[in-house]
Amino acid sequence: MSRRRDTDVAIRCIDLSVARAGVRSAGSDRVVDGVDFCLDRAKILAILGSTGSGKSSLAAVLAGADETGLAVVGGDAWVEGIGVRRPGRAHRALTYHVGYHAQGAGASLPNRLTVDEIVGSPISARDRRVNKRALAMRTAHLLDELNLPLGTATKFPYELSAGMRQRVALARALMLDPRVLIADDLVANLDVQARAAVIAAVRRRREGYGMSTLLVGNDTAAVRELGADVIVLRAGHVVASGQGLDDIAWSPGAGPDRRLLAS
Repeated sequence: MSRRRDTDVAIRCIDLSVARAGVRSAGSDRVVDGVDFCLDRAKILAILGSTGSGKSSLAAVLAGADETGLAVVGGDAWVEGIGVRRPGRAHRALTYHVGYHAQGAGASLPNRLTVDEIVGSPISARDRRVNKRALAMRTAHLLDELNLPLGTATKFPYELSAGMRQRVALARALMLDPRVLIADDLVANLDVQARAAVIAAVRRRREGYGMSTLLVGNDTAAVRELGADVIVLRAGHVVASGQGLDDIAWSPGAGPDRRLLAS
């Protein structure tokens, strides 16, 4: 059931627990366990944590991704007022309002489609009578914004470099001007120019219409560049949080992870 949207809050998690079928650790099948946080509108929050901490599973659930085996088993979360536990018919609205850039999204682009078909798919899948000329212009604008060369639109993913495919995946996530961007490893493996273009695209939407962003990954340079607040996951639990990397408070007994913050 949808919850009335709080105009000041983009994402709210309350005691959220997520399980993955077939995964058991220390007697528990929970990959995210009792997570609480709030992402205010037009703000940026970074979720840090080592491999296996539950970052990507949390991102997938919040984005409404159709990822086999993941299920909310405790608590709840609301994204743009839509509960992720049982979104039902509201799932379509959730995926409309959220732009999702999954971990490895560039590597999983469908090779049978051209770049313009991939980037335009969030619109063409919803409206088969879409103005193709207008959609092509919108796609070209996004590709140019992300510093992709002229002619990229007609190519297939296998003709592109890994960094180019990653930016194509981001262009697809931004096609609908999402209210919330959930991005896993957003700037991983990008060169300096491509990275700058991606960071600028996020800033532009935050300042232009108040897009909120949930960053997942351990690129602390991107966290600093975007002025993001931070939470740290360890074994599915939030063990630290702060307003930026220089103001992190760790839970009693958790102990700071200096390697993580220095990465």
